[in-house]
Amino acid sequence: MIRQTLAFAFFVVLATSAVAEDKIPATLFKNAGCTCCDKYADYLNANGFSVTVYALPNMTVIKHRFGVRDDLEGCHTTVIDGYAIEGHVPVGAIKRLLSEKPAIKGISLPGMPEGSPGMSGEKAAPFEILSITGGGEPAPVYATE
Repeated sequence: MIRQTLAFAFFVVLATSAVAEDKIPATLFKNAGCTCCDKYADYLNANGFSVTVYALPNMTVIKHRFGVRDDLEGCHTTVIDGYAIEGHVPVGAIKRLLSEKPAIKGISLPGMPEGSPGMSGEKAAPFEILSITGGGEPAPVYATE
């Protein structure tokens, strides 16, 4: 009985390690007390990411570090593989970004659109996910979902 219990425990540890290794690490920075950011972290966790969340008193430093202009801001910034994922971006666009690895700083779904991952309400139209280039030119559309 002890041998079976130990074997089972060993199997659980191996299985858990394998699952954790398959997840893509992500760091989400948010304002303290924001609950939609927590819902977005849960969404990412459920879709192949392992998210660490940090609540900050001021997000300005993070936004500036990744070239997120005011017109591209969402309520939180997630950093995945060196890219800024700004706001409630669907995982399809994130996985495309990680696969293609374009020469941009990240992608953004500005504002807090209803029906986006982590937000309540109905999606009214396809989301335009914009490229974060760090420059002053208009942000090109990266994806539509």
